[in-house]
Amino acid sequence: MARILDKASVQPRRRFNLANPVTIKRSPARTRLATITLRIPMNSKPNRVDLVATVGVRGVTGIAQILFRVFRDGVEIYNTQQGIESTGSEQNYSVTFQAEDRNVRAGSRVYTVTAENRTANTRAVVVGPISFSGLAVQTRT
Repeated sequence: MARILDKASVQPRRRFNLANPVTIKRSPARTRLATITLRIPMNSKPNRVDLVATVGVRGVTGIAQILFRVFRDGVEIYNTQQGIESTGSEQNYSVTFQAEDRNVRAGSRVYTVTAENRTANTRAVVVGPISFSGLAVQTRT
């Protein structure tokens, strides 16, 4: 049995919209997509934080390799990569991924999800939606 410690969610973009794209920056630069804060109480270990992100992406040129990263308090705790094709093939993607952070220390923890394009001479943009949520629970050993 688990006890809920805190939950948070944010939805900076609620729908797919081609009219307002945001270019995903080329590595090593990053595009910040969303941030949430979870409060972990004292004496709540063992615990875990379940994080889920969904990002709507569109390929513009070439086949971009997009690296999504999740940070806790500025330290990377998770990453995954997705290929995004462009003209002449699939162009619109809804990328969803889940990360887990275990035995998080007490305090206010800031989680951020970012994206970066790792492929030269390609372009991909965020077109929405974007959602990011976290659920902190105390677990039993």
